[in-house]
Amino acid sequence: MALAIMCSGGDAPGMNPAIKKFVDYSYKKGEEAYLVYDGLEGLIDNKIKKATHQDVAGIVHIGGTIIRSSRSKRFFEHEYRLKAFNNLKSHGIKGMVVLGGDGSFRAMEKFSSEFDINFVGIPSTIDNDIYGTDYCLGVDTALNVIRDALDKIRDTASSFNRAFIVEVMGRDCGYLAVVSAMISGAEICIIPEVEFNTQEVEKKLLKEIEEGRNYILAIISEGSKNTSQVHAWIQDKLGLETRVSILGHIQRGGNPTVYDRLMAFDFTIKAVDYLLSHNDSNKVVVFKNGEFGFMEIEEVVSNKYQLPQHYLDAINFLD
Repeated sequence: MALAIMCSGGDAPGMNPAIKKFVDYSYKKGEEAYLVYDGLEGLIDNKIKKATHQDVAGIVHIGGTIIRSSRSKRFFEHEYRLKAFNNLKSHGIKGMVVLGGDGSFRAMEKFSSEFDINFVGIPSTIDNDIYGTDYCLGVDTALNVIRDALDKIRDTASSFNRAFIVEVMGRDCGYLAVVSAMISGAEICIIPEVEFNTQEVEKKLLKEIEEGRNYILAIISEGSKNTSQVHAWIQDKLGLETRVSILGHIQRGGNPTVYDRLMAFDFTIKAVDYLLSHNDSNKVVVFKNGEFGFMEIEEVVSNKYQLPQHYLDAINFLD
């Protein structure tokens, strides 16, 4: 069976280690390996190339993805999905490993329901918002990028009587924000999942400022969509000069950490083994309670990820 690997949606650190392991392991199992460049768009445009070991040599330490990624409106039209399938068929490809998130898996679920193609998804998003798995590829690297930025911001915040608001990614999931707040010693954390009690926090911080506190670090998830309001509140009510740092896409970049490289290897081996041993393998590899498993794609895309309760509770124990 010829197998292919593709990245779809936002890039995540750890994709390159997964791509290398896919190629090396596929050939070790006696199968041909193909790379799909430019994601779903590349699938439509037949940017599919048979891989060699040389193609993936020396990429484990590189962030992003050497085969690039994309989002595709065309893929939602049947004529282009048919074109994509014919492209795969022309190369003899019967199975695919897809590195991506909910949107990617929804697209592949539709694709595989119409055509004779099997796929296994590897959850790959720094947002860590995919249902059924405790961990998505790229999260550890993103958290370390954020941690480094927060440590540096706290250095300068403590040198002045200032508050710093740091907005992190995560879409509608507060995972990055709450974990970053816990490990950085932030005084404030605002996420979409929990209503922020302004009055209670204001009372507590005003008392601390009276007792000598001279700076505040606040972490806000982008999905909360109230960074500007929090900025005004801190300046007007707490009386501290306030700066805003939006970390943006640096959170997606950087060398994959040791943990993300290990997880990439394990995710990929599980995915390839499943493709080779099943004829109806429209699944997602998940990592739950310290163990790898598989979940039906329909279950993954029809449910919403929920932050574990202990993370939600942790917001009340900051500072």
